[in-house]
Amino acid sequence: METVHRYEKFPLWIVLLSNLNTWITYLLGFFIISRLGWIYSLLYLCFVLVLEYRLIRNHCVHCYYWGKTCGFGKGSISSLFFRKGDSARFCITEMSWKAMIPDLLVVLLPVVTGITLVIVAFDIFLLSAVIVLIALTTFGNGFIRGKLTCRHCKQRELGCPAERLFNKG
Repeated sequence: METVHRYEKFPLWIVLLSNLNTWITYLLGFFIISRLGWIYSLLYLCFVLVLEYRLIRNHCVHCYYWGKTCGFGKGSISSLFFRKGDSARFCITEMSWKAMIPDLLVVLLPVVTGITLVIVAFDIFLLSAVIVLIALTTFGNGFIRGKLTCRHCKQRELGCPAERLFNKG
């Protein structure tokens, strides 16, 4: 059995890479949705901001990494705006696929929109954006979470709802 190092504080390069993947995903989603009109792209942007707020307000406050540098840097950000929560709440929270629907929509909305728009009027730039978005959310996210962040996370040892959902054995 392989021994995996758990980070007390994640290296900056991991935080930067994980956030780069996230922000490019958001930008591609914004670009694709903007093809429908500026109001839709602003609604998409508000949706993303609400999800990010929900994460740092309702989840990060209870995490081991609150006030520390987690693999995504959100523990440090959360501590700037919110008081530390109860770490036991993080561990007992149940995560389900139904609860993840808003997070999945961040990608599904622009992918479905982009594919529909490409069918209606072919556009190589739009098609490329959709392909890159799919690649970032599958291979990119898989690499970042599987090799760089979740694998080395101390909260995972204490109890992580996402780990329990994705690694049901």
